[in-house]
Amino acid sequence: MDLPPFYVGNLLLAMPSLGETEFHQSVIALCVHDEDGAMGIDIGSEIGGLGLRELLSTFDLDGGSVPDTPVLRGGPVEPQRGFVLHSLDWGGRDMVQIDNLWGLSGSLDILKAIAEGRGPSRYLVALGYAGWGAGQLEDEMTGSSWFLAPADTSILFETPTRSRWSRTFAASGIDSALLTNAAGQA
Repeated sequence: MDLPPFYVGNLLLAMPSLGETEFHQSVIALCVHDEDGAMGIDIGSEIGGLGLRELLSTFDLDGGSVPDTPVLRGGPVEPQRGFVLHSLDWGGRDMVQIDNLWGLSGSLDILKAIAEGRGPSRYLVALGYAGWGAGQLEDEMTGSSWFLAPADTSILFETPTRSRWSRTFAASGIDSALLTNAAGQA
């Protein structure tokens, strides 16, 4: 299957047509896209009441010196599995580099490094991921469910979680307040 290489390293935004589903206003950082499917981390919603320090403590790691940032709901697949999207100034075991934009790590090594103050300078921690089977994302991209936007590390690491969806649209020249889930007629 000949796949468009531009999907990886971009942001996938849920369109209003998805309504009040688990993907409502999702901003998915696409990390993998090949003949077997696609995988990304939703950076647009937080897990209420769960901060990084509490997550670190579940692994007996002292997170007292790290900012207690919210843990993100990375997606509905394997919600007990953790991932860290991070700047490329840290590289550890099993890190996947996404273009020259960010790294994706899923091992305990990165959480230990963060807790010890020797981790990446910028990071987002998420539980779960969004996944698509072979050809599924391509099919969904032909409908009105998703919008593909260029990646911007400032949106990942500097924009508040609740603002990422609208700011990503704005960076693409779209006012998200004008989007609707109603079909139009030409």
